[in-house]
Amino acid sequence: MCALWRAVVVTTLSGSLLFGTAEAKASWSFEKILRKAEKRYGRMSPATDHLLSWSDLIESSRHLPEMEKLKAVNQYFNRHVRFSGDIVLWKQSDYWATPIETLVKGAGDCEDFSLVKYFTLRQLGVPEEKLRITYAKALKLNQAHMVVTYHATPAAEPLVLDNLINSILPASERQDLSLLYAFDAKGLYFVKAEGLKRVGDTEHLPYWQALLQKMRQEGFTAEQG
Repeated sequence: MCALWRAVVVTTLSGSLLFGTAEAKASWSFEKILRKAEKRYGRMSPATDHLLSWSDLIESSRHLPEMEKLKAVNQYFNRHVRFSGDIVLWKQSDYWATPIETLVKGAGDCEDFSLVKYFTLRQLGVPEEKLRITYAKALKLNQAHMVVTYHATPAAEPLVLDNLINSILPASERQDLSLLYAFDAKGLYFVKAEGLKRVGDTEHLPYWQALLQKMRQEGFTAEQG
């Protein structure tokens, strides 16, 4: 997380958007991803069961109202993924896992929870402009943290999807969190009381860029939507 924080300063000086001027949309062929995963992890591995369960979540939630999608996704991953640090899982101090890697491990840290929730919600049709991956400080734990925030409108108070609790609450009711900045495919933002303030783009967020590259190799695509 420290590396990501340092990147905030760099991004305020940058120029281009990650996917150009159109909205970036999470999109994928599940069959293609499953074939690649089976080739890598084995057809009868626990990974296949995890991926099929994820597919079931997507199909069963696709036609839910937007708030119900948020609840379904938040509860699913909080129940099915256990928390574990990057040193234990990846032998690295900081590693952003793809949704596939998180599901294969059945574990992840706060970044991994946030990323798999974010991409699942995008696949379920929640608009990009309503979702942010948000860097925070967990005040009681006195450590860096990451969550997904949902913004019904640009001026609306964000709702917080968090691996620490199952309830989706407005940011003002999360006295244990201090939201600092957020990002999506279009940019990087400081979190202000009056809303998000754009300060740059994601071109110089190395963990984000590396994550997208790994996802492309797994069969995910980023299409203009």
